[in-house]
Amino acid sequence: MTSEALADMPAVETSGLTKVYGTGNTEVVAMKNVTLRVARGEVVALLGPSGAGKSTLLTAIGLVNPPTAGRVAIVGQPVLDGERALVDLRAFRRRHLGFVFQKANLIPFLTAAENVQIAMEINDMSPRAARHRTMELLGYLGVADRASHYPDALSGGQQQRVAVARALANHPGLILADEPTAALDSMRGRQVMELFRKVAHERGAAALVVTHDHRALDVFDRTYEMEDGQLR
Repeated sequence: MTSEALADMPAVETSGLTKVYGTGNTEVVAMKNVTLRVARGEVVALLGPSGAGKSTLLTAIGLVNPPTAGRVAIVGQPVLDGERALVDLRAFRRRHLGFVFQKANLIPFLTAAENVQIAMEINDMSPRAARHRTMELLGYLGVADRASHYPDALSGGQQQRVAVARALANHPGLILADEPTAALDSMRGRQVMELFRKVAHERGAAALVVTHDHRALDVFDRTYEMEDGQLR
């Protein structure tokens, strides 16, 4: 497939995603008939109360918690048909997806640079190339001067910037973020949200961000709301 054709593919497209836990009297429908399309270069917010199904949707798209029914395609590649995997999910995640969570989850005994570099080396990139890309990413996200610092010497905002750099390490077509600003104050939270917009618009990677924070919604190209497992 040509680079032009790949660029025209949506970063993620879902059809009829449904997730059911339990059976009979214990059955819980956590997600029902969710159809969603996010284009490359787009940053999208996913809102809703706790228990609405946001994280269920994110983990289904992230190929961590397959749906009971429905389909998922990422960068034009069908990857899930219900619970049936159509690709090697672990390898596909490493190549095409980046993850950012509420906590940065940096490895405490590695420096900021090493936390980013290791994501590339486990994908068989040479140490030299990985170091070069690491410094390019840390510079892009404004924390190159903290490259040699360990996580406990970084502020919460700096840790999340390193986490975003790590998510970008392997040129993902889609970044999935689950409450990435929940542990930050409003100023640092907005800065992180603006990073997702910068990455999406400048690098062509889509970002789907689960958030309860309504203070930075102007950053997003579109917003969706989930309620009772359905997308509205």
